[in-house]
Amino acid sequence: MFTLRNTFRYSLKTVQYNQLKNFRVGRGCLGSVHLKGRSFLTLKDFKPDEISHILWVSADLKHRIKHQGEYLPLLQGKSIAMIFEKRSTRTRISTETGFSLLGGHPCFLTPQDIHLGINESTKDTARVLSGLTDLMLARVYNHALLEELEKEASIPIINGLSELYHPIQILADLLTLNEHYGSLKGLTVAWIGDGNNILHSLMMSLPKLGVNLRIATPKGYEPDATITWEAQHLFKQFGTDMQMFSEPLEAAQGSNVLVTDTWVSMGQEEEKKKRIKDFQGYQITMQTASVAASDWTFLHCLPRKSEEVNDEVFYSPRSLVFTEAENRKWTIMGLMVCILTDYRPQIPQLKL
Repeated sequence: MFTLRNTFRYSLKTVQYNQLKNFRVGRGCLGSVHLKGRSFLTLKDFKPDEISHILWVSADLKHRIKHQGEYLPLLQGKSIAMIFEKRSTRTRISTETGFSLLGGHPCFLTPQDIHLGINESTKDTARVLSGLTDLMLARVYNHALLEELEKEASIPIINGLSELYHPIQILADLLTLNEHYGSLKGLTVAWIGDGNNILHSLMMSLPKLGVNLRIATPKGYEPDATITWEAQHLFKQFGTDMQMFSEPLEAAQGSNVLVTDTWVSMGQEEEKKKRIKDFQGYQITMQTASVAASDWTFLHCLPRKSEEVNDEVFYSPRSLVFTEAENRKWTIMGLMVCILTDYRPQIPQLKL
């Protein structure tokens, strides 16, 4: 019995070692891309080849784990602190299951679980968690909190959502569109809705990947003025086009991708009646799609309300929303692997 048990243990360790040996490949796949140890607060801070690299790793993990059935404990022995001031479905589940699937240990923390900003300063919390975990993801009301965590921590910080940006959502959107169209370059995205954190993140990323953007927002709900100014320079720098309208059909005209989001974000509940009134005419319907490109598709980061997009569009074959939601998992996994390891993808580099 003793011999059998020890033989089993030895065999298990040998299998685990051989699995690890297969993907612990030294240098990164793009010579000029070095993401290990980087924080991820906004796509504004990332170059085109860096965004492409994250998407490549994400697609590779999806292929190897989902389609090939491989076990890749790339994050074995590592842990992530997940700080959530706001409730979540996709961000929490994708990060928890993704980190666990890669062999790591996620720690979910709400304001009821830790002392952040109440009995303990953000500075102290950042330093404590830096000694206990390898990575932090924070979903917060105020972007300044992320910046303070990043300043005081000695480990990387991922923005799980703030009032200004939602960059991990955009990674999923980009992977979804690349899977569907085969390439991103030359596409035109129409944003129809509130000038919010999702739009801000699109504005900071799309021009770098050769994607045009047409924006329609009601008067008074335009994107942040500073971010708009920065985006105008980015679109000019990369030779892409950004236009702003007040009529949804103008933005949708000739666009490949129709995108919207909630009209009432968390923390804006008291404004609900006014917002719904102000956004009348902004629901995406087949009439909206009728002026779009013939290959149009639809995206929504979810959760969705019927006033934002009707069932005919939302549940149509043109809607990519559930693939988009699943890709939240593969892209957060890809991002975490890029930040914590030197993993090299095995699939061919994506055509973006």
